[in-house]
Amino acid sequence: MSNAFDRYENATRCAERFLSDHNLTSLPVDPVIIAKDLGIEIHAKPAKSEGASGMLLRVGEAYAIAYATHIESPGFRRFSISHELGHYLLPGHIEAVLDATGIHESLAGFRSDNVYEKEADSFAAGLLMPSKLFSVAVMNTEPGLEAIEELSSLCITSFPATAIRYVKFADYPVAVVVSTGQSIDFCAMSDAFKALRELEWLKKAHPVPRSSHTYTFNQNKKKVLEADRIEGISSIHTWFGAGPAWELIEEVIGLGAYGKTLTVLRPIIPEQDEVDEEEQEFERDLIESWTPRFHK
Repeated sequence: MSNAFDRYENATRCAERFLSDHNLTSLPVDPVIIAKDLGIEIHAKPAKSEGASGMLLRVGEAYAIAYATHIESPGFRRFSISHELGHYLLPGHIEAVLDATGIHESLAGFRSDNVYEKEADSFAAGLLMPSKLFSVAVMNTEPGLEAIEELSSLCITSFPATAIRYVKFADYPVAVVVSTGQSIDFCAMSDAFKALRELEWLKKAHPVPRSSHTYTFNQNKKKVLEADRIEGISSIHTWFGAGPAWELIEEVIGLGAYGKTLTVLRPIIPEQDEVDEEEQEFERDLIESWTPRFHK
């Protein structure tokens, strides 16, 4: 797990070094300009061509990138192009992914379990949402879905990709879940959310909790396709099976042509006098674990 994590972190840092080396220091980052500066041609695939998010092609010594257009989202297309740039720029990728025909089809957007696809996704995230710039932007937003919307607009990135990056830099408890129908695609949590005790981590293909607002929302495909949204109150126990007995603000939005739903979960942390003795003991232990100890 650690080695895999290091690989993905290194891919992100590779993208950030590329930006630094080329003096690209503001948002949004334009992957099309980057590709053209590298001598790579960019082509749009026909809208009827679904499946692969993008392609990296080589003819002789020349390279080209084709990106999918069946999803009408600038963020999706920019991430797809950045993903292919990852294959082009990351060490060992061209040799690993290009077949004898010189063609590689990708499934970008954190949808593949292939290590090279995950590395290219990590590269794309670092290219479009570099740590230094993105972390400052996160600090200037209010917690929740509104933050993801603002950051997505700033970076011109898709909601799912932005949400995953957002929780990495949020310094408060927040989790994001992408789901399709009754099934969870993935869940990402901020470090402060992971610190909550005894959580049952949500994994791919886990069922969406039946008592959640997300489950009800997902029953109406029209709401998903029309990017409708709802907000309600659920609980940590509803979603994670354990943890503190705290309520959650559950914000839900349909992702349109993706056919998926994004859910943002934020705990409502009770006032100290509302916390029972067991919770107080947990909080004291947590605070103590975070308190640095200095030797005389």
